[in-house]
Amino acid sequence: MSGSLPARLGKYDIRGTLGRGAMGTVYDGWDPLIERRVAIKTVRIPAADDEEATEALARFKREAQAAGRLAHPNIVGVFDYGETDEVAFIVMEFVAGRSLKDELAGGRLAAVDAVRIMQDVLAGLAYSHGRGVVHRDIKPANVMLTDENQAKIADFGIARIESSSMTQAGTVMGTPAYMSPEQFMGETVDRRTDIYSCGVMLFQLLTGERPFEGSMASIMHKATTTVPSRPSDLAVTAPPALDAVVARAMARRPADRYDTASAFADALRASPDPAAPQVADPASDATTIVPRGAPIPRQATPPQAPPPTATTAKAGAPLRPVLAIAGLALAGAAGVIAWTLLPGTPPVQQAALAPSPVQPAEPSQPPEPHQPAQPPQPTQPTAPPQPTQPTAPTQPAQPSQPVLPPQPGPSAAALSQVLAGVPCALLRATPGTEGGVTVTGLVGTPAAEDTARVASGPATWSVRRFKGPYCPVLDLLRALPDTAPALALTQDGGPAPLHDNQPIALHAAMPGFAGVLHVAYVQYDDQGPGPPTASPLVPGPGYPAQTYAARTSVALGGLRTDGPSWTVGPPFGTDMVVAVVSTSPLFAKPPPADQPLAAYLASLGTAIDGLRRRGGTVAAATMVLDTRPGR
Repeated sequence: MSGSLPARLGKYDIRGTLGRGAMGTVYDGWDPLIERRVAIKTVRIPAADDEEATEALARFKREAQAAGRLAHPNIVGVFDYGETDEVAFIVMEFVAGRSLKDELAGGRLAAVDAVRIMQDVLAGLAYSHGRGVVHRDIKPANVMLTDENQAKIADFGIARIESSSMTQAGTVMGTPAYMSPEQFMGETVDRRTDIYSCGVMLFQLLTGERPFEGSMASIMHKATTTVPSRPSDLAVTAPPALDAVVARAMARRPADRYDTASAFADALRASPDPAAPQVADPASDATTIVPRGAPIPRQATPPQAPPPTATTAKAGAPLRPVLAIAGLALAGAAGVIAWTLLPGTPPVQQAALAPSPVQPAEPSQPPEPHQPAQPPQPTQPTAPPQPTQPTAPTQPAQPSQPVLPPQPGPSAAALSQVLAGVPCALLRATPGTEGGVTVTGLVGTPAAEDTARVASGPATWSVRRFKGPYCPVLDLLRALPDTAPALALTQDGGPAPLHDNQPIALHAAMPGFAGVLHVAYVQYDDQGPGPPTASPLVPGPGYPAQTYAARTSVALGGLRTDGPSWTVGPPFGTDMVVAVVSTSPLFAKPPPADQPLAAYLASLGTAIDGLRRRGGTVAAATMVLDTRPGR
């Protein structure tokens, strides 16, 4: 291929160049069949006597085989592989973001950010290891951070697949500063070599320095004979509680390390106390750690006097639903995905949250994919001819069809755990009526939808996209465990738009336990300067706090004669209803009406955490309402 921009690679249109490296180019591509933007990573087909380029091509194919069998929110997705006469190419998830290496250019990270990033990486590795893939080159340059601060593992170019014979013992591969002692010794590696590399990376995130520096020989000597310093000795912001975590992850003997990525992640969550999120004193520089899955504490906001109740909408009032007692609103974020480029080149796609580590049951190994056709390889003068080498063809191989094997979809339970890590989404996977899995719920950004679709694989997709700043709501609720059956919210008449003065009529289907129902309405005025707001509906006037039986349906709103009616009013757009069921009341008294969404979510998160620490059970659900002016 010449230096000019190709019009197509396989079925993909080429729209531009994202980056170049010594071995190839990364293109900005477009899949015209499903109308999806992709990144296309290429390497040239080497001449028969170019041993270095031949090895690079082998690593390239290995990356396609390794990453192509993995679908997880914390792993950059690989969609396709192909070859032309001149290049081999991998079609990857298009992302925008930055590498963790770039993030570290500004120095060490806050402990809370370092822990969150590591939990993302360990979640991806738990999934990868469960599928028999050991990465073998975990380092900041191979971890991407999305605009939502979700970490994603990239570049499986030297990964070891358990069923593959391409990477045998005796071969030293990796990046010296992050290599495990067994990698330096050329011994067979398993998942614990990735655990070691993650320990090195955590050390660097906390201190801004790598534990061992110098030449390869110097690093090898230190890694195999010495114990690294404690992070807290090098950085005052590194919590001493994490010293033992780093030391165990970087133990010289694999048997002394955490056995799994999930165990490593559990240790991070347990340090210092998973049940007690800590809020830093604004006047202090001390760093605190918020356990993964817990709401991020916010600074306390001064109490606000609730607005006077009203029975009718006031002209110009920033209300969407006109509650017979109060008005209501909310806030959010967006995101994308990240990946890395060619070996030795800086990433050009720049674009980190924390899904729970998942290690699904390892499926039976799929058959090894056929390797794409290659140009004929002349035999070396001193080596006997290989029986499998073609002898007749002299023309370059024709473009091949995709060679990645089909992957079986995960179970509904395993997929639900994976989807729980997708930011700005609240998704659930359930067994289909005729086999397979169905995914339902809400997703708030294109990037979140792309991530969830990649993770869902062949599952049936029945998810609603919405517009609005409601990501913080979804990110708080998705950390709650599933119940059977789950709490569900539905709108009478289905998800049809509601027009001015129409009643808001809902039903809440109680989960598999009896509990107190809490409902709030959130909204925002996309034309106004104020922040999103939230208002409680239940408990409230006409809806006293009470315990509802498990699996019962509770009617909410509508045109009532025994209590307040909820009707639609300006401003119009997308609103959200949030429902929480708890085995005991969440609040001593209802939260104030029309408070900023951030303050409401902080108080709700604190209440949920407190109830769960007391042994209570909580379930949550949410839905969006489309409100519009006149009919």
